[in-house]
Amino acid sequence: MSAADRFRAAVEGGDVAALEGLFTEDVRFYSPVKFRPFEGREMVLGLFGVLLRVFEDFRYAGRLDGATQTSADGAEAASVVLLFRATVGGREIHGIDLLHLDEEGLIKEFTVMVRPQSAVHALGEAVLAGLVADGLVPAPADA
Repeated sequence: MSAADRFRAAVEGGDVAALEGLFTEDVRFYSPVKFRPFEGREMVLGLFGVLLRVFEDFRYAGRLDGATQTSADGAEAASVVLLFRATVGGREIHGIDLLHLDEEGLIKEFTVMVRPQSAVHALGEAVLAGLVADGLVPAPADA
């Protein structure tokens, strides 16, 4: 079973522990609500702990396989696109998870894109609250 298949099964099962061996040590996670990526396996695993709590009725609705350029270095990498549907704070989200894989098949880059804009805002607020609650990021200065 590929890392993408194991990733999908872990997310659909809400199993953060099953994600641990799927990412490179220096994985980058590009969020729809933050310009700079989250970097490193520990941070990305913490982020997934929050995401799995925040998303309601999360389900994957499709898959596309191919190759795309990574954001970090522009190199072409094997890639998987997983289309998903979910709810956050009562707002329905449509989105994609773009997984770039390294030569060993581990996830080295992860990009999430979601729509509509109102859902992006709801997701951003919920995830920030979860990251602060878990001690992964400091509370905003204006809070």
